Amino acid sequence: MKDLVVRLLAGLGSYAILIVQTIWISLRHPPALYLIRNQMYTLGVASLTVVAASGLATGMVLAAQAMFQLANFGVRGATGLMVTKAMLVEMGPVGAAFMVTGRVGASMCAELGTMAVTEQIDALRAMAINPIRYLVSPRFIAAISMMPLLTLFSCVAGVFGGYLVAVYYYNLPSSEYLEPVRIHIENFDIFMGVVKAIAFGFIITTICCYKGITTKGGAAGVGRATTNSVVLCYITVLVVNFFITVGMNAAYDFIQEVTGGWI
Repeated sequence: MKDLVVRLLAGLGSYAILIVQTIWISLRHPPALYLIRNQMYTLGVASLTVVAASGLATGMVLAAQAMFQLANFGVRGATGLMVTKAMLVEMGPVGAAFMVTGRVGASMCAELGTMAVTEQIDALRAMAINPIRYLVSPRFIAAISMMPLLTLFSCVAGVFGGYLVAVYYYNLPSSEYLEPVRIHIENFDIFMGVVKAIAFGFIITTICCYKGITTKGGAAGVGRATTNSVVLCYITVLVVNFFITVGMNAAYDFIQEVTGGWI
């Protein structure tokens, strides 16, 4: 038990050091632009299809469920608002984070893990190349930049999917679906989604890169590290999502109370 606690604390310390080094290097000594561009394409552009598909399916399911539940109360017109609100503040950011973790995070960890067990990272150090600057920082910057865009894309696809189901399957008037969205969706909802997207991008890259560069044990170690990184990302995203939601809602209520609701 004591050894387990020691290993856990040592791992958390190493992870914290990686975070500090990554942020410092990204701000003070950013990597070459082509490295960032390549990672932005891999993480962002190449993930658009899977993120759009997941967002579209999520919006369709939300609309179908909302129409079924709200019909009993005579408020079917709230379907569009419910779908949009859910996509912006919860399902969009979390869904995009899950898709990016499964598609890019696992690949990221496996790639760096393979480099670690084959001593390619040690070779970079021997050539006076900082592995954090060359391998981690481009992925970190790309994730911070692209996750909000992917989340927005997921949200738009989800709202569109909900529109298709509500209007063309349940025969809800188009204006009845869209009008409550225009009235009741606030800038705070969009802001919360962006904050969550940035936080999730931070989590995915730092965890997957850390598990990758600390991989040991050959090919079996790479497999274990990849699996552990994906599971850990999923759990951390869900936990952090809860605290961001509670914290930002509390902050919003406090600001509204202090300012009298004019913000």
